Amino acid sequence: MSNNDIMKKLRVAMHFTDDDIIEVLNLANFRITKTELGAIFRKEDHPNFKPCGDQILRNFLNGLIIYKRGPKEKAE
Repeated sequence: MSNNDIMKKLRVAMHFTDDDIIEVLNLANFRITKTELGAIFRKEDHPNFKPCGDQILRNFLNGLIIYKRGPKEKAE
């Protein structure tokens, strides 16, 4: 299963729009445009398809943790 497949499945499972995914990535301090994001969700045979790199998936998962749990509390 590719990173693109994982992103697609998470998008459907979480009922996220492109704007929601961009917001989650922003929580992890990762910037991506709507065009770049759209290229990740295209079919592999499409000319504008872009493989989802490990960095994008990692930052999305880290942002998803912040989105669901809130920011990490500072240790005292």
